[in-house]
Amino acid sequence: MVDVRPFRALRPAPGSEARVVSPPYDVVDVEEARAYAGGDRDSFLRVSRPEIDLPAEVDPHSDAVYERGRANLSEFLDRGVLVADPLPTYSVYRQVMGEVEQTGVVAVVSVDDYDSGRVRVHELTRPDKEDDRVRHIEALDAQDEPVFLLSRRSADVDEIVARITQLEPRADLVARDGVSHTLWVVDDPAEIAALHRALSEAGDLYVADGHHRSAAASRVHAARSGEGGAHDGFLAVVFPLDDVHVMAYHRVVADLAGRSVEEFLVALDEAGFDVSTAPGAVAPSRPHEFGVHLDGDWFVARARDVDEEDPLARLDVSVLQDRVLGPLLGIGDPRTDARIAFVGGIRGTAELERLVGSGRYAVAFSLFPTSTAELVAVADSGAVMPPKSTWFEPKLASGLFLHPLR
Repeated sequence: MVDVRPFRALRPAPGSEARVVSPPYDVVDVEEARAYAGGDRDSFLRVSRPEIDLPAEVDPHSDAVYERGRANLSEFLDRGVLVADPLPTYSVYRQVMGEVEQTGVVAVVSVDDYDSGRVRVHELTRPDKEDDRVRHIEALDAQDEPVFLLSRRSADVDEIVARITQLEPRADLVARDGVSHTLWVVDDPAEIAALHRALSEAGDLYVADGHHRSAAASRVHAARSGEGGAHDGFLAVVFPLDDVHVMAYHRVVADLAGRSVEEFLVALDEAGFDVSTAPGAVAPSRPHEFGVHLDGDWFVARARDVDEEDPLARLDVSVLQDRVLGPLLGIGDPRTDARIAFVGGIRGTAELERLVGSGRYAVAFSLFPTSTAELVAVADSGAVMPPKSTWFEPKLASGLFLHPLR
């Protein structure tokens, strides 16, 4: 059983949600965040990306940035832009992006369950990114970016969620990217008790997105051991496994490691791929099929002899890393090698063409999406996926709910 509990959330004051809600901190760079906020004093990017309020030359990891985040959060509270729930609550959160609809429960999840492995992970974290999240949480004395968690479907949770979503929502808005966000607050004591029981009985949870945030929450909890406060939990949204939309995470590499285009294509065949030319951009339609874009042309590469019994080896991201990126292109550690970059599936193959066409990269690889079933199989086996194996879309909005630690 995992402790998935209600909490006293900070939320935008009723009617202000559309002004406050912003993209997640890690899907916009500083300039994109500055342009998105556009000087709007209510944009939550002033809390999640506080460097936008400072001169461009300021290091985004300097003390001044974290201090500005704390000051901006205090300002939001003082002006009543954000208000606190009087009592612990859950929320039901629905997102709609075109034909994609996903509905989850906003809650706080026990750090102890994360530390003990009942909240399972599938990726390694980078120390620098963990450090950034620790400093951000400590500065705010709050968690402002939720962890995206997956659970096995529960009929009991579904029944409660169905009842709640028949009520009037607390917030209902469409963001600039066209994604709709609807939030219902669960404040009835009987519904809270029923939902706590149902969530806790649904089994282990899986981190889909937010490995650095959950790891940082664990570190903050350890550092504050013996202190009071709510640091023993981390902010999360829990979605059923089969309710979410996973897109591919593509790769681009700066060079062919000394090979010509012709030599590289031959090397792909020798590495266990059937390679053929394609008439246009390749968005793979099945597992073990890859698009390869280089020198203005597209190719289809289909992997031969994949070990389907090994949950890690059968992942397309593993096949590409183990057969191509490592041995052919010399990308030993894709987390740290500056020659490789990752392109979220939402950007499409046009972005791969743009990056290769710019001359910054020599080759792009489009992949078939990793499934949630594959994610669970790897996490349950205790293995670790290559970095950037999954791209979940739509992204969770920032600023709809925060978890204060005191």
